Amino acid sequence: MEDSKHSKILIVDDIPANIKILAEVLKEDYQILAATHGQDALEALATEPVDLILLDVLMPGMNGYQVCRALKADPNTREIPVIFVTAKTDETDETLALSLGAVDFLTKPVAASIVRARVQTHLGLKAAREALKRQNQELIKAASLREEVDRIMRHDLKSPLNAIIGFSSLLATMLPMDNEQKKMCQLVQESGYKLLNMINLSLDMFKMEQGTYHFEPKPVEMVGLVEKVRATEAEHFRARKLSCQVLLDGQPVTPQSRFFIMGEELLCYSLLNNLLNNAIDASPIKQQVTIFLDHTPVHRIRIHNPGSIPTAIRGRFFEKYVTFGKVHGTGLGTYSAKLMTETQGGTISFETSETSGTTIFLHLPPGEQEQPIPPDGSSKWHAPPREAPMPGL
Repeated sequence: MEDSKHSKILIVDDIPANIKILAEVLKEDYQILAATHGQDALEALATEPVDLILLDVLMPGMNGYQVCRALKADPNTREIPVIFVTAKTDETDETLALSLGAVDFLTKPVAASIVRARVQTHLGLKAAREALKRQNQELIKAASLREEVDRIMRHDLKSPLNAIIGFSSLLATMLPMDNEQKKMCQLVQESGYKLLNMINLSLDMFKMEQGTYHFEPKPVEMVGLVEKVRATEAEHFRARKLSCQVLLDGQPVTPQSRFFIMGEELLCYSLLNNLLNNAIDASPIKQQVTIFLDHTPVHRIRIHNPGSIPTAIRGRFFEKYVTFGKVHGTGLGTYSAKLMTETQGGTISFETSETSGTTIFLHLPPGEQEQPIPPDGSSKWHAPPREAPMPGL
């Protein structure tokens, strides 16, 4: 009860003897204020805030119900718990008191132990409500700060990135370069595009977590998108000496192959990039990653690699920050993939074993082509340019 000495209780009763009785019960643990008229109590509260009010009903001038109604109408006093302490015993009186916003109703004469227990309980509840309110305000503030930081990052980082992408492309066209130099220049450009897409997606990810993301689905052609993702991960494939095969309904894709889903291009690109990156890391060296685009028996995308998911994380594979054995892993790849899949109205799952490897199953709503795809594969978002099929992939 050490902290309770800081709590102030206002006793309002037109009979001083009643005030004295309640004050004797509570004065050891709380600071006590008193008023003998309702109007006096309201005026006192204007300059002396309290933590709880013990209020009589039958008083000259303003009765207790009127005082309670005035308290709850004032933003400065509406959160103060009010306990009625009265000689009235009718059930309708108690119902009226509670309907006006009182937290409790005690009938005189009331035992000292009951008064102490009820006061302590309602002060504890008030403290808990205030703590929750402060916590909620901090969460709102943190969310607002995070969104502002994301906005600043997206704006401030885009300018130098656009310069990097633009000048790397300009250098490749204006200066004489050998194949190795062109390759380096293209790598700079691809890395710039990749980072730009990550920045574009950062704030959207936060909105998805909060359930405030505005989803605008359109037909997305996935064969071309897979090829762009493969181009992004070309060096990653080569570093691990992996091959990659893309099959549409069991057959190798051709320039005429088409596979549509209803979604957003940027989300689909980032989703596939995360899953393909994860598959490359999980594959044993010199093996093959296979991407299946199936119209039948169900409309789905499968990504298979020969490696298996470690037993320790299989039950938490799509949870946030779950990673295993990666020195620089963040544990956000599969989590964000799940978030982006569900945002687009799809589902994601996996099968894994030491003998058959790992397959990720993506079920996304099927779509139909509404307008022709530009010959250069361009779209509203930036993806790395792809000059020709990559050898060994």
